[in-house]
Amino acid sequence: MRTNYRWISDVSSCCCLCFFSVSPEQIKNLHKRFQQLSDNEETISRENLEKIPALANNPIRKQIIDAFFDKRNQHQNEVGAFQEIGFEQFLMVMSHFRPPTLKTTEEEREAMRKEKLRFLFNMHDTDNDGTITLEEYRKVVEELLSKSGAIGLEAAKAIADAAMLEVASTNVPHMAPDDFYEGITFEHFEQILKGLEMESRMHIRFLDVDTMTMRCGKSKS
Repeated sequence: MRTNYRWISDVSSCCCLCFFSVSPEQIKNLHKRFQQLSDNEETISRENLEKIPALANNPIRKQIIDAFFDKRNQHQNEVGAFQEIGFEQFLMVMSHFRPPTLKTTEEEREAMRKEKLRFLFNMHDTDNDGTITLEEYRKVVEELLSKSGAIGLEAAKAIADAAMLEVASTNVPHMAPDDFYEGITFEHFEQILKGLEMESRMHIRFLDVDTMTMRCGKSKS
């Protein structure tokens, strides 16, 4: 039986909303990978993603998986989390990892950078209060450092505290010794990563889905 791919046009329209241009063939391939992840079901759950071997030893595995179910990453101004997601929602999250091309305009590149930064910020702002608190930041640093086996938990905690203090002194230069730094806002987050080239470095690979092959920019079709 021939597979009906009429839904591709609807998915393509969804992609274009975020400057994410893929060909019908690429969408078919992504859908095949989605079916692999979901065991041919219409939705995938956290349990499906937890089975991916490439994520097994990733120190921020939980944050990566949670990002797929975070409603903030669906461009609909919603908060909270999905229990399961369908293919279009999966594709929307994958779009955050797309690289630019030579045809990407400066306006599109800037929009892409901001989108990637917001995605990363959401990964660490786990309680969705608009700031990355010391506890949230400390947890990420502890996981990154302590799971490598090269450093103990207490040492990782001390490094996180010192790093947050440095961030606070940079973002609030006239902060008094007794002042409490509430956390990193998105504006502060942008400033911290201002010199880092995010557009092409942030990509991911799931079951042979390489987002480096996804094109960004206006389609010529």
